[in-house]
Amino acid sequence: MERIFEILENDARTTPEQISTMLGIPVAEVEKAIKEAEEKRTILKYKTIINWDKLNKEQVWALIEVKVVPQRDVGFDTIAEHIYRFPEVISAYLVSGTYDLSLLVQGKSMHDVAKFVSEKLSPLDKVQGTTTHFLLKRYKDDGEVLEFPEEIKRLPITP
Repeated sequence: MERIFEILENDARTTPEQISTMLGIPVAEVEKAIKEAEEKRTILKYKTIINWDKLNKEQVWALIEVKVVPQRDVGFDTIAEHIYRFPEVISAYLVSGTYDLSLLVQGKSMHDVAKFVSEKLSPLDKVQGTTTHFLLKRYKDDGEVLEFPEEIKRLPITP
């Protein structure tokens, strides 16, 4: 059954009929596996990756490292949940190293991201410090290369 999920993760538009053909199993079995996975939240979401730069949509992305104070009996989970519930936070991870949490944050402008950090994130009791890294250019997102480099066409060198 793992193969069904690998196929869907690679291309969420693959139909149960196509998966059935690819794997040589009945369509009903594929549909049942997908339905159960959705109900158990094994499949969380079907996603499309958009290269927003090609649509000229202004967006600012930032990676924010957050140093927090863990809480007795729950560790980082309670503060992490509080933080990841902000709509600006696209992804949140517990990480090793100097900082405890790593966030991917999206805003309409650098000002929006700065406002999020200064007005929502930094004032939280358990937050000790943050470092913000603005993303200047996305080359690859969720395993997909966003733009292929132009092929360099050189003239052959002749003696």
